[in-house]
Amino acid sequence: MTLPDVNELYGTDERCRQLLERLRWPSEIVCPRCKDTHISKLKAYARYECAKCEYQFTATSGTIFHDSHLPLTKWFLAVLLLVEAKKGMSALQLKRTLGCGYKTAWYLFHRIRAAMKETDRPMLDGTVEIDETWIGGRKRGLEPGKGKRRKEIVIGIRQRGGDVRFFHASDVQSGTLYKYIHDNVSEDVDVIVTDDFSAYPGAMGPAFKDKHKSINHSTGVYVMDDIHTNTIESAFSLLKRGIVGTWHKISAKHLPAYLDEMQFRFNRRKNSDLFVDTLRHMVTADPLTFAALIG
Repeated sequence: MTLPDVNELYGTDERCRQLLERLRWPSEIVCPRCKDTHISKLKAYARYECAKCEYQFTATSGTIFHDSHLPLTKWFLAVLLLVEAKKGMSALQLKRTLGCGYKTAWYLFHRIRAAMKETDRPMLDGTVEIDETWIGGRKRGLEPGKGKRRKEIVIGIRQRGGDVRFFHASDVQSGTLYKYIHDNVSEDVDVIVTDDFSAYPGAMGPAFKDKHKSINHSTGVYVMDDIHTNTIESAFSLLKRGIVGTWHKISAKHLPAYLDEMQFRFNRRKNSDLFVDTLRHMVTADPLTFAALIG
């Protein structure tokens, strides 16, 4: 999908709404409130009414689009720009591109990111790499080597040739790593590869103890046959390029949302219908209010 395609196919709010209706109700229209299927269309008001509970609604009611005064045509353009930007797009850039206010652009992007949060996560198997990284600059006045205390921790798990998972973690102790590993990695995994960080052996537990292999980064060894963490580190590199070159600064509060965006786009990088797939998530995800976002 390209910008000319979006302008041609979805150049009016009516065409945008028709697509959202098909994505939200692929078989038959269902009342969002009582789930009844006896629905009538009110042509004069461009909305539907439930015969059972008399609730009036549209395709955007109770979704990420709910309570937005922005035309759907601009929503569609924003979605395309976000999903096609490999390293993400800043709210300031969207403001200039769409001609809207900065707060509108910022809130718009965060609502799209809320729909990108993946709830259905299959367990990873095959060869899985795990690593951790620190996000954020070192605060002035800290002694050398202590900068990481001021940074935010991101744990990455990636299946070679498959999906990646990013997690904003509070620490990198064995118990924390254990939870992320056992919640995301199948017991049928062939091998789990990490660096020689001391917390990883204790994080494996009995299920993965014999499947764990490490590469000794501390001695300058980074590849030994098929044992390396280059796959997850390449995903970290893309994330950091987004932070340094696009977003520039991310608060700890909103870091998980940016991780969801990068993860969603990365795992669907070979999806030729990413634009429509993202819209499908947006009409099924719960709405995000501005008060909840900034609260």
